[in-house]
Amino acid sequence: MVLNYIWIAFFLTAFVVALVRLVFMGDTGVFPAMIDSTFTSSKTAFEISLGLTGVLSLWLGIMKIGERGGVVAMLARLLSPVFARLFPDIPKGHPATGSIFMNIAANMLNLDNAATPLGLKAMEQMQELNTKKDTATNPMIMFLVLNTSGLTLIPVSIMVYRAQMGAAQPTDVFIPLLLTTFFSTLTGIVVTSIYQRINLVNRTMLLTLGSLCAIVAAIIWLFSRMDGPTMNTVSTSVANVLLMTIITGFILAGVRRRVNVYDAFIDGAKEGFGTAVRIIPYLVAMLVAVGVFRASGAMDMLIGAVRSLIEACGGDSSAIGALPTAIMKPLSGSGARGMMVDAMTAYGADSFVGRLSCIFQGSTDTTFYILAVYFGSIGVRHTRHAVVCGLLADLAGVIAAVAVAYMFFAP
Repeated sequence: MVLNYIWIAFFLTAFVVALVRLVFMGDTGVFPAMIDSTFTSSKTAFEISLGLTGVLSLWLGIMKIGERGGVVAMLARLLSPVFARLFPDIPKGHPATGSIFMNIAANMLNLDNAATPLGLKAMEQMQELNTKKDTATNPMIMFLVLNTSGLTLIPVSIMVYRAQMGAAQPTDVFIPLLLTTFFSTLTGIVVTSIYQRINLVNRTMLLTLGSLCAIVAAIIWLFSRMDGPTMNTVSTSVANVLLMTIITGFILAGVRRRVNVYDAFIDGAKEGFGTAVRIIPYLVAMLVAVGVFRASGAMDMLIGAVRSLIEACGGDSSAIGALPTAIMKPLSGSGARGMMVDAMTAYGADSFVGRLSCIFQGSTDTTFYILAVYFGSIGVRHTRHAVVCGLLADLAGVIAAVAVAYMFFAP
């Protein structure tokens, strides 16, 4: 229901803004631009889904080998003490627990192509437990918030973009990114737990969250002692080695259990094609709405209003140039990436705005894209508090990003 209102709001706002521009400013190109955006966005949505087909088939095939080889069940047993508290409605030892862990691990390593198929698999498994198939359950919402908060330990893609844009030290945003994404994830967990009345003040959760804080601190310390090229090499190598280890480990587990790993892979890969087809309408709906909103000029007006408000209050408007990335990130990953590159092009990769736009890009994930794809893949229409919790985590990430950017790169 919430997505319905948001979708309508995008189109109505875009239409009103475009009409004002046409009548009062004589801008005859705004409506053609909006129509052109609908076709372009629809094509982009299909291309994204088409591109996901191969990746989905690959990773769902690997996951099927892991299921039959017992790896997923083993992960579910190991994680049951923690996940039983974060996801109390999922039975202990259920395969969904293992899939959730694999998805979160892939996100933390910035392995987007691996994370999405694993996340879709987890949603399908949670849907099996759902008694109201068109309504999101508490575990689904907690899982979605963990995804939208965008916890990433190794932001390889952002560092690569900074290197391409000529940054003197492409890795200088690594520690700020780690801090902001951790804060947004922690906020998402706390907010969702309040909505779902989950008690986080217990020995297991305190030990888990404390251990995560210690791990993040250790990573910050380790990488802060490396120079730029070493940090890039280590982060990329670790991500790739872990990814290949997972694939090989799943296959060996299947061999050990005397599973026909080839047939298992084919069975899982077939599911990937069907999933990719199912998400096309949801992607088209969301990307077209975002594209029309941008083409109408509504995004530029929103940013201008924020700038005026901050300046009227006597605040520092240095961060405004990076604001388009923050606003676009919950709506479109590719759109936010474009805004980030545009900010680095206009202001410089090593400018305050350029660095802040990179921190915005990595602090959270694309909330509405994830909601559309994950819920759309299983036919969930009533999202309950998923949007509110996801956006609050996004807001926490934006606030933290600004604070951390001023702390590290004050203009």
